[in-house]
Amino acid sequence: MRHFRSLTTAQNKALFHRLPVELSAQSAPELLAVALGGTLYTPANRPQLVKDVLRQRDLGAVSMVLCLEDSIPDSDVAAAEDNVVAALGELSGMSESLPLLFVRVRTPEQLLEVARRAGAATGMLTGFVIPKFDNETGIAAAFLNALHTVQAELGLDGRGDGRRLRIMPILESPAIIHLETRAEALTNIYTLLDANREDILSVRIGATDMSSAFGLRRSRDLSIYDVFVVANVIGDIVNILGRPDGGFVISGPVWEHYAATERVLRPQLRATPFVGPHEEELRRRIMTANLDTLIREIELDLANGLLGKTVIHPTHVNLVHAMSVVSHEEYLDAVAIAGNVNGGAAASPYRNKMNEMKPHQAWARRTLLRADAFGVAGEGVTFVDFLEVGMA
Repeated sequence: MRHFRSLTTAQNKALFHRLPVELSAQSAPELLAVALGGTLYTPANRPQLVKDVLRQRDLGAVSMVLCLEDSIPDSDVAAAEDNVVAALGELSGMSESLPLLFVRVRTPEQLLEVARRAGAATGMLTGFVIPKFDNETGIAAAFLNALHTVQAELGLDGRGDGRRLRIMPILESPAIIHLETRAEALTNIYTLLDANREDILSVRIGATDMSSAFGLRRSRDLSIYDVFVVANVIGDIVNILGRPDGGFVISGPVWEHYAATERVLRPQLRATPFVGPHEEELRRRIMTANLDTLIREIELDLANGLLGKTVIHPTHVNLVHAMSVVSHEEYLDAVAIAGNVNGGAAASPYRNKMNEMKPHQAWARRTLLRADAFGVAGEGVTFVDFLEVGMA
């Protein structure tokens, strides 16, 4: 797989200074974690699950989660498990490239059950998504024990062909939401994740459960960062689990809106970047669908150290990816900084800012990894140009 794989040679030449790299389940985990992009959740009880995976791959999805948890009713769980096992079996017989696939499970027992029933076809998965990951109750350790059992039984422990099943824990339990228990709970989670680092791909944030803990739900006019009690939790998660020295890649929380409705607040997308012959119409479509707030939230995700995003509608995937491409200016700054470890400061290659070599080293390394995953835009190319081809 590769981001923007559907673009033509001419489009690649016009848009990219440097193309994204090829990805596979055997790619370096730090690259895969950054490259997940817009991770599309789909309910595991959908009747045409294999067709859904192939369709979303063709539309640009690089990572997908087949969800056995909150997206399906309790009464459908058994049938959904059958559906996932059958889908993995069918996908395992295909030679074509597929998105990075995960199954979101409810319990450690379900993880074991699904993996054992799928058998060798479990190797089609990159891993499992673990809800309500909480070291206070012992459930987190139980999930890791189940993962280790499956790795050993199915030979998916990184030996042999190098394939290793990993997990993506979702942080959404009351212990990390409530202020009086948060610091200790997050510290305990970090200790557990650090002890099992090879098994962790990235950390995800369950903003829906966080909002629910306060009886809140944000409108499509507001980003999650406008909901201060949730934004505070996100800040603490990044503080403890996302530090550059030993932290983890943390994904942005879900954007749960997808239908156009009447607006309360003014649009949040300036007209200035939309200057091409068809771009004014693109801006109108984005604002009609209320996607301008999503764009703002992705920008705030990146500013707060979050990479990628959970999405629940296919129209959001390419938007996340367009916003994840490294700009030409960012790339030149990162190269200049990463190549100078002796300290000091210098004007940026674009001559519009000061680059301080030591303070910006971690930023430069992270930016260059994102450049590998999503590519580098050509000089003068903006996210609007990528949106134009991605939302055509």
